[in-house]
Amino acid sequence: MQSVALPSALPAPVPAAEASRATAVPPPPLRPWSRVWRYLAAIGIALALWLAVGADLIPEDGEQVSPSLEARIGAALVLDALLGVVALGVLPLRRRFPRLTGVATGLLTAVSAAAIGAAAVATVSVSTWRRWRRVVPVVTVWAAASVCYELVWRPTILEEPIGVGLAALSGGVAIGMGATCVATGYYVGARRELLSTLRLRAETAEREQAAKAEAAREAERTRIAREMHDVLAHRISLVAMHAGALAYRTDLSREETAEAAGVIRDNAHRALSELREVLGVLRAGTGGGREQDAVAEPPQPVLERVGELLAAARPTVDVTLDCADLPDGSLEGAATLPATVSRTAYRVVQEALTNACKHAPGSAVVVRVAGGPGGLLTVEVDNGAPPAGSAPAVPAAPGAGLGLIGLAERVELAGGVLEHGRDPDGSFTVRAWLPWEEDE
Repeated sequence: MQSVALPSALPAPVPAAEASRATAVPPPPLRPWSRVWRYLAAIGIALALWLAVGADLIPEDGEQVSPSLEARIGAALVLDALLGVVALGVLPLRRRFPRLTGVATGLLTAVSAAAIGAAAVATVSVSTWRRWRRVVPVVTVWAAASVCYELVWRPTILEEPIGVGLAALSGGVAIGMGATCVATGYYVGARRELLSTLRLRAETAEREQAAKAEAAREAERTRIAREMHDVLAHRISLVAMHAGALAYRTDLSREETAEAAGVIRDNAHRALSELREVLGVLRAGTGGGREQDAVAEPPQPVLERVGELLAAARPTVDVTLDCADLPDGSLEGAATLPATVSRTAYRVVQEALTNACKHAPGSAVVVRVAGGPGGLLTVEVDNGAPPAGSAPAVPAAPGAGLGLIGLAERVELAGGVLEHGRDPDGSFTVRAWLPWEEDE
């Protein structure tokens, strides 16, 4: 096991306030339409309230008013509109300075009803952060400005006190609007945080799955290299043995010497081929394996021994073998397969039968092997759905599903193609096509 250096001191605990602040999700950049409709909403609210104030202040037709009152009403409406425009001009700063923008637009509502549109948007924006330290000052200023408008500014214009009932009604409407803006902002902020969390989880799951798939491919490459280790050692041993015989046997005839030299040549060529395959398998390796992992495993059986797999699987599934399209119509016709291709084909059948026994016990499984020298070796394992009342499937182990990823890597390294999937009739099929080179 690798040793891990422990830190000399534990990190200081993060205060709850800082941790909560660190988890705040900043508002995402707005698209053009998202930005435009917010300003349209602020302008619409401002225009509606300004017209409502005008209808409240302007006297009805035929009502006599003094010139001074008429001048004050006109000046108040003009000032109201100008301050509404100023509030809209301050609104673009709400993302950089949310609390300051909310307080500034709230103060303008003390003398301008048209500024309420911008103040509402600013309050929603500051509430999306879901931080009471930012929301409370804005709500307090809004409430104070509403009281000032109803109890000070409006009576000053009309020179008449406002009734208690009307003042209470106006204050209640202002508080309701503020609470609605705060609740809307909190909802938007919670939704943003949820989407950000889900996006982060999805990205993390994708990275973990990619890491598992890459680990499965690396493990399959290492396994293939270990399997080929003994085969390569056997080839080199034959070369050394026959070369030694030629060195010490001086009584051999020319024909026997030529035969021994031919054996040496053939095994040397095969050893070089195996060595190139080993280097190809390890081409993406990092060489960082631990020493205890370097113990060679027994070589994988070849395709001719696939009958052993069928016999072992028959207690769980109803498996049959179809090799009528092989030379000689039997597995003996696959004797001329290259060693790597034969081992890979055996591994395809092994993995497919393992999955069938695990996920579809009691099903009918058909193993088809076809092909010939100079073409392709086709290996197909098809298993139907388990019959009703059969034994339940074995629960998948953690990390299940990577076996086929490693198998695809093995087939690709052998120069072939693997596909797998569920057919329309509910059966699951694994197919592999591997090159079958002719003997020279």
